[in-house]
Amino acid sequence: MSLNEQFLPAFLEEVVGDRFGRYSKYIIQDRAIPDVRDGLKPVQRRILYAMYDAGNTPDKPYRKSAKTVGDVMGNYHPHGDSSIYEGMVRMAQPWKMGHTLIDGHGNWGSLDDDPAAAMRYTEARLSPIAMELLRDIEKRTVLFKDNFDNSTKEPVVLPARYPNLLVNGVSGISSGFATEIPPHNLREVIDACIALMNDGTLPLEALMGILKGPDFPTGGIIMGEEGIRDAYSTGKGRIHLRSKTAVEELRGGKKMIVVTEIPYQVVKSRLVTAMENIRLEKKVDGIAEVRDESGRDGLRIVVELKKDADADGILAYLLKKTDLQVTYNFNMVAIVNKAPRQLGVKEMLAAYIDHQKEVVTFRTRYELEKAEDRAHVLEGLVKALNILDDVIAAIKASKNRSDAQDNLVAKFGFSERQADAILTLQLYRLTNLEITSLEKELREIAKRVQYLRSILDSEKKLLKVIQDELLEIREKYGIDRRSEIRGQVEELKVGLEVMVSAEDVLVTISREGYVKRTSRLSFARSGGELDASGLKEGDALRHVLECNTIDSLLVFTRKGSYYLLPVYQIPDFKWKDAGTAIVNVIPIPKEDGIVAVLPVKDIQQPGQSLFFFTKRGQVKRTELKDYATNRSTAIAAVKLAEGDEVIQVLQTAGERHLVLVSRAGAAIRFPAAEVSLMGRVAGGVRGIQLKEGDELAAALEAGPDDEGEVLVISDLGYAKRSLLADYPVQGRGGKGVITFEFKEGKRVKPNGSALVGAFYCKEPRELSALLSGGGEQRFQSEKTPLDDRKSVGRAMVQVDKNDAVLQLFPRPEISQEG
Repeated sequence: MSLNEQFLPAFLEEVVGDRFGRYSKYIIQDRAIPDVRDGLKPVQRRILYAMYDAGNTPDKPYRKSAKTVGDVMGNYHPHGDSSIYEGMVRMAQPWKMGHTLIDGHGNWGSLDDDPAAAMRYTEARLSPIAMELLRDIEKRTVLFKDNFDNSTKEPVVLPARYPNLLVNGVSGISSGFATEIPPHNLREVIDACIALMNDGTLPLEALMGILKGPDFPTGGIIMGEEGIRDAYSTGKGRIHLRSKTAVEELRGGKKMIVVTEIPYQVVKSRLVTAMENIRLEKKVDGIAEVRDESGRDGLRIVVELKKDADADGILAYLLKKTDLQVTYNFNMVAIVNKAPRQLGVKEMLAAYIDHQKEVVTFRTRYELEKAEDRAHVLEGLVKALNILDDVIAAIKASKNRSDAQDNLVAKFGFSERQADAILTLQLYRLTNLEITSLEKELREIAKRVQYLRSILDSEKKLLKVIQDELLEIREKYGIDRRSEIRGQVEELKVGLEVMVSAEDVLVTISREGYVKRTSRLSFARSGGELDASGLKEGDALRHVLECNTIDSLLVFTRKGSYYLLPVYQIPDFKWKDAGTAIVNVIPIPKEDGIVAVLPVKDIQQPGQSLFFFTKRGQVKRTELKDYATNRSTAIAAVKLAEGDEVIQVLQTAGERHLVLVSRAGAAIRFPAAEVSLMGRVAGGVRGIQLKEGDELAAALEAGPDDEGEVLVISDLGYAKRSLLADYPVQGRGGKGVITFEFKEGKRVKPNGSALVGAFYCKEPRELSALLSGGGEQRFQSEKTPLDDRKSVGRAMVQVDKNDAVLQLFPRPEISQEG
């Protein structure tokens, strides 16, 4: 035989695709996804049937779990014993099942995710309600199939006399499909089922009036009626599950938060650990102790608070940051006609009703067959007793039992079945009383046959039988709803005061981008001197802000981005420390830089605006509240043209005047109100008309009156002041007026080639000039010459030959309070 005849070439993609397809089909149909009719996965069905078959029922003593696992593995489920036992454990845990299907004896785990004891230690039997899933299985109600080795038969589906899929729910992950169906209240599900039987066109809204939503065994509060409606109509939806909590008073003005119900599938021990970590890491100020006081009386977690702590605020924080509140996502997938389908609740109930019609029809046929057979036998016996002497004579004349049976059939017209019953008749049955009772039984069985036939002939009667049996189960096993349903999802707002203790602090940012937060105490202990602040060599303080830990900083960059930085997130350092690079706090790119930092107490404050000024003379005004955000990454603050940059950002109510100063010495003054409000990412309008090659050097905010002076400084350190009154109020967008005269000529000592900064003076201030070489020089504003607008200024900063002034800003002034 040649090689070509022995082997066929195959592409790996085709082989893998085919094998994976088969594997996926098996996993979906026979492993992870439940059947829509009985709500069970194959392993669960096999466990229940094996226990039923072995007589491990509620009326018998408990039996070792290992025996059940062995029966299941040997007869029906050829997989690992651990997967069988895990399936068994879940069905015995009351915090996972709405109604447990297995009555466990021993250690079956706990809400703290403790594992169950090994199967050799635990014992189990079927729970009473599990018997309702198996009821009538011996009456040919469901199909059976061969097991894996054809040695016995197993049910394809259980009769499931109540809608187990919705009552107990299920979760599973297979290949390409997952399912997440929550448990529901037995009474509500049965009522909904009966309502749908009575009216197949019942709208979803009416159905939701009966089946209000899931009912979790662990209780809790369900929020989100919209999510329930989505799930019930499409099979997908999302709800919020919240713990049941109460705030209780303690002695001495203290309070404690008591948790008595937690969300479904949340591990209690992990939840307690998460809350304890919040206390240890001091993410919330006010938690004194976290205790788990759960015991025989039920679940109880206590969060004891410090005196005067904000109980509601801390509770809101815990709900938001821990599993005290979780989201639950419906994904209602079940096997329908051997294929997985995403189902709404009406489709699920309809599939269950169809299954029950089949079950009751098959059971009725089986019982009718039995009843007709019994009626036939009774008819023969009654007939035989009426001609008893002839029957006895015929029997006596027969050679043997077989001959007697043939003679009875031949002489009196009995059927073989009747003849056999006559021959097995006991002599005491010939008494008067027994003859009467046989006739009575015959009449009763005739009525029974008539009743069973009427069920098969009328769907209305069939449905009535199903409804009556469902109502019996409802009455016997129904329990009150455990989960409370609220229509709206309550938004959790956590006040910053809960997480952060309010404290007045100093925030410094240096020219090289080092930032720190320092307590007032550290500043005072360092002598209360600004110059005592720790800086790296060649660095200088650029921003010193007095703010509170519950404030935020708006940080604006040259390239038009901004960050909203909560003050408490800035690392805390001593005043003598240099701090940390700002890129460790906010992700500013290397090629960008900070141009303005504004402390904000209330970003929603009405009437406040931000003014942006760009290198090309553009001005933009936007309301402060437009910059509120929860994001920690860069957000666009202003739209910039190619090559343009932000040079200044000011916060104002918009009632003052703006003074724009260009590098070439032009200045314009106009009312801030002339700049209309725009959106956050708008590009702005022209503030000053610049000449070719000119750029904006500074933007100032001045009073609407003519008080004060405008101080300007050149790149060579020449500065002068001129009265604000000398700057006429103009319309926005003009060329402005001259504010500085540059000296030109070979024999004249230059006073600079461009203006680099400006300052509005109303009171004497110490000013700092930052030099390109990294140095810093200071001078007093009142020592700067007061001259007219066109003057040449005086050297206020000593600049070396290869150095130049880069920026001008006022030396920070820190109040000595606090």
